[in-house]
Amino acid sequence: MSLIKMTPYHPNWPDEYQKIAKQLRFLLEDVALRIDHIGSTSINELAAKDVIDIQITVDDISNTFIEQKLTSEGFVFRNEADCDNLVGLDNDSIELKKKFFQELQGERRAHIHVRQIGRLNQEYPLLFRDYLRSHSTIKLAYAKIKIELAKYFSNDANGYYAIKDPYMDTVYQAAKLWAKQTNWQQDSEVN
Repeated sequence: MSLIKMTPYHPNWPDEYQKIAKQLRFLLEDVALRIDHIGSTSINELAAKDVIDIQITVDDISNTFIEQKLTSEGFVFRNEADCDNLVGLDNDSIELKKKFFQELQGERRAHIHVRQIGRLNQEYPLLFRDYLRSHSTIKLAYAKIKIELAKYFSNDANGYYAIKDPYMDTVYQAAKLWAKQTNWQQDSEVN
């Protein structure tokens, strides 16, 4: 795995997301039910690894058109990254299945997560993002955790994620409570 390095929020990240999302929308047409900017680069003023995370929501993750279309255009399919991790669920849970792609060779770094509508892992990054956008203190705490972990585990991605991911899952549990209190819903595509 590559070096873990945090950078301060960059105001160009939303525009960089839009450029990639436009290309993905063109390629996948109606197969993509929605395309969302997720991850830390989607949250204003949050330090992040300089990688644009994008989620493509589809009706059926097993649709071979997705992989064929994206790889034929040069996106790198990472077959080994076929699931997410969430404390309390086994990695083979249908709720965690995904397809994962990386940017076109030589293009801006991006991680593209294809997930099926209605699955837990499809909701998770949207709710997590919206919760942090609404709670500045939690956003700052999350930034501090990431920055400190990057200092100690800059050359050990496994160590970095072994601590960061369960912390995220804890925040996600709080976000679920917030979602109930506020009647949060996945609205139409949001940047």
